Amino acid sequence: MSAVARPDRPALGLLVAVPVGIIIAATAVGVAAERSNEATGPAVVRLTDVQLSLHHVNVSRDGMGDLDIANLRLFGTSTQSRPIGSGVLTCTYLSKTLRSCAGAYQLPRGTILTAGVLRTRLLYTAAITGGTGLYDNAGGTLTVTAKGLKPRRELLLFRLTG
Repeated sequence: MSAVARPDRPALGLLVAVPVGIIIAATAVGVAAERSNEATGPAVVRLTDVQLSLHHVNVSRDGMGDLDIANLRLFGTSTQSRPIGSGVLTCTYLSKTLRSCAGAYQLPRGTILTAGVLRTRLLYTAAITGGTGLYDNAGGTLTVTAKGLKPRRELLLFRLTG
């Protein structure tokens, strides 16, 4: 007996494949819709900060490997009276003037992570390397401009690409 498809009855494989395909597609749409609630789209986040402390750790005489750890208080652009988050910038000196820095900026809806190589903290750009919460899988750039030195105040411009 050979299996021959009849035009009046659909093949058994088709009866199984179509419902399974519909279930997989519905699940994928549901997961994508759920993820989009916390996914980062193109956006600009403008903040200011005040440096609370700067700790310098000497590792060698020539400065290579020395560490700077800056603790920051973050403010929105509309208010300077109530902080909206905190940040930490950790820099390792590669030479007397060049440092590799990693930043973590904790905001009410998640954390933005950055990394870059800096010559100065007066004006620099770093890559946004990721984040958590609303900023999950974030990318883009952070541009920092110093506004004052005593106490150190900075303008932070996060350009998020997704």
